[in-house]
Amino acid sequence: MELAAGGFSEEQFWEACAELQQPALAGADWQLLVETSGISIYRLLDKKTGLYEYKVFGVLEDCSPTLLADIYMDSDYRKQWDQYVKELYEQECNGETVVYWEVKYPFPMSNRDYVYLRQRRDLDMEGRKIHVVLARSTSMPQLGERSGVIRVKQYKQSLAIESDGKKGSKVFMYYFDNPGGQIPSWLINWAAKNQSRTKQEAQNQRDLIKFLANPNILQ
Repeated sequence: MELAAGGFSEEQFWEACAELQQPALAGADWQLLVETSGISIYRLLDKKTGLYEYKVFGVLEDCSPTLLADIYMDSDYRKQWDQYVKELYEQECNGETVVYWEVKYPFPMSNRDYVYLRQRRDLDMEGRKIHVVLARSTSMPQLGERSGVIRVKQYKQSLAIESDGKKGSKVFMYYFDNPGGQIPSWLINWAAKNQSRTKQEAQNQRDLIKFLANPNILQ
């Protein structure tokens, strides 16, 4: 499998495009978690970790594909609206652009941080322009683990966006991460009892855009 720049293969980019056209939910126990405002969010239990993978499909009516892709890639702008960001920047490491991202976690848990590769490509599929962004965790000696912060070592995300034929965007997103550490049982139970919060907050199209950038904010 030939890798493109950034450590991602051509096949991975086209797989995201394909799922934008035809959701791949068959053959696995994907569960519909939320369906609201033109967006459907599915989850699949990863039996090895006990955590969930997520897939998101739908239409954002008020945001063009180019604008949505630009917002997703704009780390500086994200610092303005994402209250969970403690630190976020890009750094050149070994000839590659790497993203460092520290996320605030509620007491008594430690913050998490991510070191990951991210690449955007604008593809042409039979005359249709599709923006694809791929991201996955990596390890760089220049960005070592920090005291008091838990490094997320399993993270991957893909995003594909195209025009809905009007003024909005048709979107597909896949997301998984393993936050590591010991999460208190009271917090897990609280989250289970408040799943409806995802649907309530996702009523706003602006919140759905934020969800694409960081699914954890609506869980």
